Amino acid sequence: MIRHTSSVLATTLASAFFTVACSRATTSHSSLAPAVAAAAPTSEWHTLFDGKTTAEWRGYRSDSMPSGWQVVDGALTRVGPASDIVTRERFANFELMLEWRIAPGGNSGIMYRVGEEDDAPYWSGPEMQVLDDARHPDGQSRLTSAGSCYGIYPSPAGLVKPAGEWNQVRIVVNGTHVEHWLNGVKAVEYELGSPDWELRVRESKFGPHPHYGRYKTGFIDLQDHGDWVAYRNIKIRPLP
Repeated sequence: MIRHTSSVLATTLASAFFTVACSRATTSHSSLAPAVAAAAPTSEWHTLFDGKTTAEWRGYRSDSMPSGWQVVDGALTRVGPASDIVTRERFANFELMLEWRIAPGGNSGIMYRVGEEDDAPYWSGPEMQVLDDARHPDGQSRLTSAGSCYGIYPSPAGLVKPAGEWNQVRIVVNGTHVEHWLNGVKAVEYELGSPDWELRVRESKFGPHPHYGRYKTGFIDLQDHGDWVAYRNIKIRPLP
């Protein structure tokens, strides 16, 4: 950016003050605080779905895209019987952003670090639940409601929008640290492999599955749970 010589010092001091203020603010927000401005990105955003082509995706344990997933009105949409779909590229540490909307009573999910050694992706990849809380039975428990780490960490009530409306998602996976953000609010935060994580996994249906939450890198997965669901504005920023 080109600055006028006479304003360089003032601009620099203002920028430094703003940076310090943001740093202090981000260390004190509560788990339900709105998202705050992040530091400058360390890498570029990569578009996983541009509203036109499914080239970045394929079926789980398949080289092709299931016909039950189609591009409809600029959204990657599960319109008929299919399977889960996964990214063609693996990701380790990243920030993922997207929007989803689901049919009344619908169920889907977003998984990360998924492997293909198991017969289902959810036996390896932890899942951020995508759900119509008001009508689906899973909405009766916060452990399986929208925004939760499915079956492991509960999400707070009141974050998800009604069926048919778009919800905004941000998922941060950095080493062992994971955050689920739903509609601008941090819904869940946890540490993979921590004593608390290990206890919760052992007591869940994932306990008998040795790959669950263990992979250091893997695919992003969008779940086919038998219901209509649409995803759009899908982009990812790898983290170091």
